[in-house]
Amino acid sequence: MIGSLLSDLRFKPFVLSLLAMGRILSIDYGRKRTGIAVTDPLKIIANGLTTVPSASLITFLKEYTSKESVELFVVGMPKQMNNEPSESWRYIEPFVKNLKKTFPQIPVEMVDERFTSVLAHQTMRDGGLKKKDRQNKELVDEISATIILQGYLESQNLKFKL
Repeated sequence: MIGSLLSDLRFKPFVLSLLAMGRILSIDYGRKRTGIAVTDPLKIIANGLTTVPSASLITFLKEYTSKESVELFVVGMPKQMNNEPSESWRYIEPFVKNLKKTFPQIPVEMVDERFTSVLAHQTMRDGGLKKKDRQNKELVDEISATIILQGYLESQNLKFKL
């Protein structure tokens, strides 16, 4: 389909601008490991990418952004039920500051991550994963990052519709 649009010169600038768009990368930061999810270049679908040891996360992101265009980082912000930052924010805040310093050209948005682990476990159960597979904490972190990203995408779609 894209090939046929490119062959029609009227659509070429539009199609090329879509292809040049960067991905949105979601980060579910944890003290030991971090789940990562990304969108497709058109920012339609959120997909789990991987789980990375948190100590090597910045190195991973440098390598990833050298190969792929990323136009936004979405970082899960842990909140309590009263909407205040949770205790784990003290571990995430230094990471976010380092992320902004390391990648000043890429904006960072914080997104409420309440219940993402619960939703990740539910998704795994609904997907028919065996109990042993559902205990894979790396997979839970990757799915959580995907849920954070999907929620962000849905909130952006709502803004455009209003």
